[in-house]
Amino acid sequence: MKKFNMIDEPFICEHCKNEVKPLLYSARDHCNYCLYSKHVDINPGDRSNTCQGLLKPIGIEKFKNTYKIIYKCQKCKMIHKNIMAIDDNFDIIIELSKID
Repeated sequence: MKKFNMIDEPFICEHCKNEVKPLLYSARDHCNYCLYSKHVDINPGDRSNTCQGLLKPIGIEKFKNTYKIIYKCQKCKMIHKNIMAIDDNFDIIIELSKID
C-alpha cells in the first residue's frame, strides 16, 4: 500500500520562477502558473527520489470528477500523474487537452 505524507508548503517554481503558495486543502505538488512539477517523490510527499528532474506537463486525463495532469520527466523520462488543483492555469489545461 502506498504511503502519503502531506506536504503543502510554498516553493519557487524551477521552470517559470514564480512563487507558488500552499494549496491549503491538499498537498501542493506542482506549479499552478505553468503546471510544471519536480520529480522528488517515490511515494507522495516522501521526497526520496534522487532524480530531481523537472516534470513537464504533456497531457490531461479525466479522473473521477476532476482531471489528472500527465507529466514526463525531462531527466529520466518517467511518466507521472498529478491531480489538477483548483487554482491551476486553466488556459494551459485546455491546451494540454488538445494534445493527441
